[in-house]
Amino acid sequence: MRTTVRLDEHLLAEAKKLAAETGRTLTAILEDALREALARRSTPHKRARVRLKTFKGDGLRPGVDLDDSAALLDTMES
Repeated sequence: MRTTVRLDEHLLAEAKKLAAETGRTLTAILEDALREALARRSTPHKRARVRLKTFKGDGLRPGVDLDDSAALLDTMES
């Protein structure tokens, strides 16, 4: 199928250079790159479980609002 796309000139130059170095067509280079990008997007990434350390205590200090970063900074600096 034939279509028109607009590419960044530097990206196109790199793709053409790779095609020339590997003896492949620009179309083959672009198809492979698009296949790889689509495959990465559709493959779910398994993430390692994160264990957060917790410490004993009484929780937040009175008046601390974790949603208010400016007030939190003020509290931490005092």
